[in-house]
Amino acid sequence: MAPRIGAPPRLRALTVTDKLSTYATAATSAGRSAGAATLNSGSALVEAVGRLVHAAVARVLLSDDRVTSAAEGKQRLSGQTGTEELADKVQRVVVLATPVVRMVARGARFTRLPWAMIASSSVSVGIAVRTGVREIQVLSSLVAYRIEQATGVPAEPRLVEKVAVDLYLNSKRKPDLTDDRLRLVRLTRKWVLLGAFGRSTSKRAGKALEAADKLDGADLAARWNASNAQTEPATST
Repeated sequence: MAPRIGAPPRLRALTVTDKLSTYATAATSAGRSAGAATLNSGSALVEAVGRLVHAAVARVLLSDDRVTSAAEGKQRLSGQTGTEELADKVQRVVVLATPVVRMVARGARFTRLPWAMIASSSVSVGIAVRTGVREIQVLSSLVAYRIEQATGVPAEPRLVEKVAVDLYLNSKRKPDLTDDRLRLVRLTRKWVLLGAFGRSTSKRAGKALEAADKLDGADLAARWNASNAQTEPATST
């Protein structure tokens, strides 16, 4: 039977999945639109994330314990061993991130994000950062293992950091070793802005571990050494 002319249109009721998808999309949109300006004004937050990453990777490399495969890395992450030794640096990130998250949320009021999410942003950010730094540690351990197995010498800390962060952010892209800078702004956005709205990073970490398991450690070390040799100033004789 044809619908009656002038009858109001039927609206499909939103399911819980629909609502969560809407919130996630809103979080991503808010992060992209307000993220750059907010993070530029909050350089201390990005610096705090950088210090946290440095300390986390350093602790991994000081240990002889290594993750030897992607499967082992995923198993370790499923156990979610604590990162108590980095608690002060994690807390520093949370303190700096909370006002940033609330600023972004205020800028995205039209999306009707649930205020319960915004009110609990400190807790959400804390969970996201602790989870993220543990993922970086496990990934760094596997990266170091691949390099050390291929070269027979301890992995260069800056190389491990660079490869781990690059794979964590985009596991499909080959790490660019011609630029040794860490992509800390993007890492901060992933952990803080999206983490505050409940976006899990576990799938991202799993894909990064799978990519790390296929790394050619000798090639990484050679490209890194070649890149550093080109940037070192010449010495007079």
